[in-house]
Amino acid sequence: MTHATKSRTGTLDDIATDSHVFSIVAMDQRNTLRRMFTAVGLEASDEDLRIAKADVARVLTPAASGLLSDPTYGVPAITEAKALAPNCGLLIAAEPSERRSYQGEPRTHRDPDLNAQWVLDQGGDALKFYFQLRADRPAPAPGEPDLAAETLAVCAEVIRDCRDHGVPVVLENLIYTRPGEDLHGQAREDAVIEAARALNDLDCDLLKLEYPGSPEGCRRLAAILDRPWAILSAGVPFDQFTDIIRIAADEGGASGFIAGRSVWREVVSLVGPERQEFLTSVALPRLERLIEVAEHSARPWTEVSRPA
Repeated sequence: MTHATKSRTGTLDDIATDSHVFSIVAMDQRNTLRRMFTAVGLEASDEDLRIAKADVARVLTPAASGLLSDPTYGVPAITEAKALAPNCGLLIAAEPSERRSYQGEPRTHRDPDLNAQWVLDQGGDALKFYFQLRADRPAPAPGEPDLAAETLAVCAEVIRDCRDHGVPVVLENLIYTRPGEDLHGQAREDAVIEAARALNDLDCDLLKLEYPGSPEGCRRLAAILDRPWAILSAGVPFDQFTDIIRIAADEGGASGFIAGRSVWREVVSLVGPERQEFLTSVALPRLERLIEVAEHSARPWTEVSRPA
């Protein structure tokens, strides 16, 4: 696959391996990446962010099936540096940089300019849309917005636009803690499951979901999902994420992973030859290990049943 001419009838295989599983490197972080630099005592400039993203892409994308990047720093830097491997698909983050909220809870919206055509114009193969859905939240009081219904409606708009342009769409959800709530253990697992249940009713191509917390939680996901899903790393340590991929695949039928900080987090504290050495001798073997686990355990996305 090359990026010189973009197809308008793309499929998930544009960001998958030849065996139809996902081994995607995520580096779409913007403010989070800047905070990572700050945490190691460095004040990162915009150029520092661009260089880090291009460095990661140059070393890791030859092994990956896809790269998830952002349009602010990542895609421009990677394109200019020609850092994306020819056989690696490009998944572009299309959520707006501005975050909205209502009484302490996230409120989903989209920027209509960050649409499927915009993804194609940047050489992208698929669109990723991030949000935070609590499908299990109580019904709103009179006069209050229905935050869950709003989120699902926005996701449906994104999907319709992508369908019109033949662009695969990946929906990414992260559970959040509501004000005054203690969200741990079974309560958190239930929240992950209920959000996935609601998202499964949408006509998306791939769900990017967090680990529900247990093998049983993964089995619950498998029981309700009839769409492909990939496990996200959420910054957990590499060794832990290796086990999570295996459990998500074996017990939950996950079709692969989308991994970021678990693979490359130390890159922010290194520059020049030291960064290159870390990427080639530590980050790349980590990625290759995750790929090995996914290739052995993950369910090909083409085998996932869909409603008639």
